[in-house]
Amino acid sequence: MIRVLLADDQSLVRAGFRALLDAQPDIEVAGEAAEGEEAVRAVRELRPDVVLMDIRMPVLDGLAATRRITGDSALEEVKVVMLTTFELDEYVFEAIRSGASGFLVKDTEPDELLRAVRAVVDGDALLSPGVTRRLIAEFAARSKEPAAADALARLTEREREVMALVGIGLSNEEIARRLVVSPLTAKTHVSRTMVKLGARDRAQLVVLAYESGLVRPGWLG
Repeated sequence: MIRVLLADDQSLVRAGFRALLDAQPDIEVAGEAAEGEEAVRAVRELRPDVVLMDIRMPVLDGLAATRRITGDSALEEVKVVMLTTFELDEYVFEAIRSGASGFLVKDTEPDELLRAVRAVVDGDALLSPGVTRRLIAEFAARSKEPAAADALARLTEREREVMALVGIGLSNEEIARRLVVSPLTAKTHVSRTMVKLGARDRAQLVVLAYESGLVRPGWLG
């Protein structure tokens, strides 16, 4: 059973999400929070698998709450998906860098929301359709000079190749086609790379790809 915490200051939004999620046989709503401080406390107490976190909330906003959650080693299994009103919310870039596993617009289709919850539990990053490459481009534009790439030394040549493809926004299926391997093999390479680098999920692997200099601005295709 996938346990989800809803963090949003609008009770109507929480009620809608709860009705949808609780109707699924493999998902249950573990709790709710109406502001950031409450969300952090609830995560520490309830240990949900996924937090659907609104970016804009009173007392402590969703971005700060996410940093507290992803920065707590005791909560490393908790995945945060940010909820935003607009796809290019000014805080989305920082949310991903702060450890969020992805983001969704609030008016996303029900099936997409359910897919998101299940995807992040499986270790995948989740971004609203059509936004992935724009978000990566934004990261590339803001990236500073690459840090030392010592961490990459522990990767095999194939794992570096796979990480670079993740960094330019390719899915496992696209990576498989590019490398002429099965999707399962591509997923295995991605998973091993995340483990070796200590990346929480695919979104963090994208960040590391840029910060290490493995992928550079202008490589988007």
